[in-house]
Amino acid sequence: MSSYLRLTALAAASAGSFLLGYSAHDTFRVANSTTSLNVNNSLTAEDPNKTLGPSRASQIMKFGYPGFENLRVYEDFVLSYDRKTRTAHWVLEHLTPERMQYSPNVDRSLCQFRPDTSIHPYFQSQNDDYKGSGYDRGHLAAAGNHRKSQLAVDQTFFLTNMSPQVGRGFNRDKWNELEIYVRKLAKKNPNVFVATGPLYIPKEEKDGCKYVRYKVIGKNNVAVPTHFFKVILIEKSLNNYEMECFVLPNDVIPNETPLDKFYCSLETIERSAGFIIFENLPSKSITKINGVKKGGLLW
Repeated sequence: MSSYLRLTALAAASAGSFLLGYSAHDTFRVANSTTSLNVNNSLTAEDPNKTLGPSRASQIMKFGYPGFENLRVYEDFVLSYDRKTRTAHWVLEHLTPERMQYSPNVDRSLCQFRPDTSIHPYFQSQNDDYKGSGYDRGHLAAAGNHRKSQLAVDQTFFLTNMSPQVGRGFNRDKWNELEIYVRKLAKKNPNVFVATGPLYIPKEEKDGCKYVRYKVIGKNNVAVPTHFFKVILIEKSLNNYEMECFVLPNDVIPNETPLDKFYCSLETIERSAGFIIFENLPSKSITKINGVKKGGLLW
């Protein structure tokens, strides 16, 4: 048989196998096939994870959505899920002193890391992806921020809210310190809005070119971010806001390093992340950013 005929036969056989497989998995493929969602048809997780009572999305997203791709609305936070990296693009939270009052009926030991079944199975991360990887399942919306109800804290353990983080020296230390700092702000200010997410920052190498390089873990190739950002918008009084913007490397950070060493501009985060954060907030309402009053060097 000629090379051409052999290639033709192979192509036909491959196409047949592909179509057979496609047909056999029709139901599997159709499930949750939507690639993007607008605000009105964003998904909540299926029972037993369904949000109870009225959605807080309008409060949480008061200053706009950074994007509308694969939105998930939970009881106490909203996120946009990245099917390619198997982590979130961003997570948004709205914290208040009242919501920082923990319910005595909440038991964190009952929480379990688990996939959000509203995500198509092709694009979910699994617990096995993290097993033996050397990385923690790091919360983006911190569990400690959402202990007003058992459901609220349970939902922070969805793997959609996780990203691979270095454990000792980062997730369990400096990142945790930043989360505690956020809660302190939330306890003493009327409203605090928090945007959190992963970054994949390019690095210049020996050849003088920049490359974006990151690890992936597990059979589902969950991306390991090079950095994480957190933008904190603090309402001090009516139409008076302060902002703090942080970028931390996903690496061991010495305990003695102060958090303000990780201050950066909001623009730097937005350019790296590829979306605008708190777009609907009038700039004139921001009186201080990263500790500098309006009119200072950062303005």
